[in-house]
Amino acid sequence: MKKSDIAMIILIASVSMIVAYFVVKSIPIFQSSSEPKKVSTFQEITSNVDEPDPEVFNSGAINPTVEVFIGGNSASSGQ
Repeated sequence: MKKSDIAMIILIASVSMIVAYFVVKSIPIFQSSSEPKKVSTFQEITSNVDEPDPEVFNSGAINPTVEVFIGGNSASSGQ
């Protein structure tokens, strides 16, 4: 390699590092902030249990554990 080739590789690498530095610095997740943040706190956990919604949990509700066949018996279709 010639000296000019090595100098060009070093120049390109340097410019690439500078561009990468500013690109990463512009991403908000990598920026540190000295201002305090507000954090929401959780509600107190109690032993009280609310009654389930009667519109969802009723005697006429669909049972998702029961296998449902639509359009006839699928055992005879060969699949």
